[in-house]
Amino acid sequence: MKTMLYNLMIQNWPRKCIAVILAVVIWLVVDQTLTTTKTVSNIPIRVVNIPDGKTIEGLQSNNFLNRKVTLTLTGKKTVLEELSSNDLEVIIDAQDRPDEWVSTITKRNLSPLNPEINVSQDISKVSSKSFIIKLSKLTSEKIPVFISQPIGESPKGYHFLDVWPYRIYLTVSGPEEVVKKLKQKGLKLTFNLNDISKAELDNLQTNTTRMPSDVVSFFVPNQWKQVYLPSLSNAPVAIDDPDSKFLRIDFVRSELLPLGLELPVSYFLSPHHRSNLNPGQLKISTNQLVKTMNGLPTLSMQLYAKGVSELFIEIVKEMLEVVLLFPYKGDVSKMDWSVQFINPKVLEDRYVSTLMSDTSNQEFRYLQPSLRQEYLRNRFRNYMNRFQLFKADDKLLELQVQLKGNQIVVSEPTPQS
Repeated sequence: MKTMLYNLMIQNWPRKCIAVILAVVIWLVVDQTLTTTKTVSNIPIRVVNIPDGKTIEGLQSNNFLNRKVTLTLTGKKTVLEELSSNDLEVIIDAQDRPDEWVSTITKRNLSPLNPEINVSQDISKVSSKSFIIKLSKLTSEKIPVFISQPIGESPKGYHFLDVWPYRIYLTVSGPEEVVKKLKQKGLKLTFNLNDISKAELDNLQTNTTRMPSDVVSFFVPNQWKQVYLPSLSNAPVAIDDPDSKFLRIDFVRSELLPLGLELPVSYFLSPHHRSNLNPGQLKISTNQLVKTMNGLPTLSMQLYAKGVSELFIEIVKEMLEVVLLFPYKGDVSKMDWSVQFINPKVLEDRYVSTLMSDTSNQEFRYLQPSLRQEYLRNRFRNYMNRFQLFKADDKLLELQVQLKGNQIVVSEPTPQS
């Protein structure tokens, strides 16, 4: 056994060592000279030396196109086996090029992102589909950004009132064709009410100089004032309009506010019904719900509103009435009703004038008078559009209105079992 091991390991050992070394050298040489072909997708394309006043559709702010390319590479097997799209980029030189040309990617367009890759030695051939590159005029425009109704739900204890301003602008630069389309269509920015906490609104209301039940304005943070423009940028674009600093989401407390008076009741008869109904004979019937005060029918119950401000209630409450409506077509015995504002333009002017004269309100300190007035008018109209009557149990007021003979009978619906 010892003799066999001696003959195997020791005898003629110099020759055996030389043979092993030669075998390793030959294996390394063969392995390094083996070639293979590999297809690599999602390789980024960077364009350099773009002429002044020109750009390319889909060019990002970092000079990369928003499209990527798939390459078929031939080269050293050891390199290509480990190669990924993160190891290479394609560089296209736009210098002295016509406004439109067909780009063919060759080995000269490859630039390694991995320092261990030597394109000239490791890659012998590159093939890919050719594509057209078109230079466009670089232009800048102000793009309208429309603030849409927020999504999500208001924090508990608050009602969403409005968002203002409804439109701001974003200055963008890019290919003329792309910028024109953006300007015509505009952009939309939508906020999520779920991102606003009750604690934030409570804190705002505590630190405000306004009356406790009035509007609570949540000023939109800068990180929300961004839009996505995939055709122009690979990152969100911040809105640069100076008026964006006024961008706010308004809330009101969701609490009942008493009107403090009984609303008058009248009816409206359209010309369509005047041929078959005699206004002189129609009369609103009195009952437990409706009584007369100096001959004027009124709702004899305490009514409330919510989702509006105390100041709004104070200004409009004496200029409200409940109007009973005959249907335009169909059975006239089944009527509808609505709350009507008397002379709403005068009420709006009174509301705006009251708040415009309030110099202690920090909210408006930096608003130009014209913008401040526009904001307040929008707020008042929003109040009118959302105005509803509630009962003391926090339930919406529901009325059942019927024409019985010449008597218009108003009652509350009977609860269904």
